[in-house]
This record gives sequence, C-alpha cells and structure tokens, in this order.
Amino acid sequence: MSWIRGENGDGPDDRLLVGNFLRKRDEKSFRALYRRHTPVLYHLVLRVLRGNEVDADDVIQTTWIRAMENLGGFRWESGLRRWLIGIAVNCSREIIRKNRRCATADLADVADLHALPRITQSVNRMDIENAIAGLPDGYREVLILHDIEGYTHGEIGELLGIESGTSKSQLSRARRSVRVRLLETGKLKP
Repeated sequence: MSWIRGENGDGPDDRLLVGNFLRKRDEKSFRALYRRHTPVLYHLVLRVLRGNEVDADDVIQTTWIRAMENLGGFRWESGLRRWLIGIAVNCSREIIRKNRRCATADLADVADLHALPRITQSVNRMDIENAIAGLPDGYREVLILHDIEGYTHGEIGELLGIESGTSKSQLSRARRSVRVRLLETGKLKP
C-alpha cells in the first residue's frame, strides 16, 4: 500500500540527515529522521504486537536507540526505512518472547481458501485487525509485511532471516487462518 511504503519513505534527504547526525550529533537531523520514519514503524509494530500500545512505544524507543548506536555502520545496501523496519521487527520479537504471548496454532490442515485481499471488501477493518492479531507471530509478521506493507517475499526473507519460500508458505497459511477465523466468527459468509 503506497500510503505506508510509498513516496514518503526513504529519500535523498536521509543520507544528508544521517551524515549531519553522525558528524555533529545534530538533534535537528535526528528529529527529521524520527518524524519521517516513526509513523510507519509504529503502525507496523503495533500490528505485530497485536495492538499493545505500551509495548509498541517501548519497541519504537529501543529501535531508535539501536539504530542510532549502529548508524555509523549502516552501508546503504538497502533503504534506511527498510533497515529500521528490520530492527523494529527484531525488537518486537524480543518483546513477544519476553511476554510469552506466542500463539502455537498449527494451520497446516486448513483447507485452501481465498486470499486476504479478497475478503477486505466485505468485512469491516476491525474484524480483520482482530483476526490478524490472533495469528501466530511468524504468520502475522509475514502477512503484515507482504499484504499490508507491500514487501516482496525476498525482502521479507531478508528482514526476518527466513527463506522466501518460508515467507510464501507462512503468508498462505496466514491468509487461510484469517479467513477461517472470520468464517468461524460469522464475520464472513462462505
């Protein structure tokens, strides 16, 4: 979706702002980077953490601390936002492990159902958000990064440290699970 990943993502200003921050520890440059990237990071983290705002705030803070500590080693092989998202996802995983909120549903036997994008037209957004929040962590991360943020399976693999094939299978299972949850709750008609 372009409103999340689109034109306001990484820009030529990022290199300049990062350079200013690294050379002078320029607070103005940091604030500009923070304002540019935090809304997207927060939205992503909030979904990964199933709407827990307190944990999302902690993850954002930790993400920026780690990013600023390691910014000098950032090689610009990917965009700054993509690098920040990788840090944020890893911080989110740490919070999830710490809080022991991991779901362990095995969805391998669920019949193949239609993909998530098709159901968004007939179901309200909160029902979909709740169904996504109920997914196991890996499924939820892949579904959010692919269907909501618009990343490719190759990019997701790099961000999460998994194979692109794993990303594809987790996305398929996540979509099926969301559909099944919506069918079970009567929010979606067969």
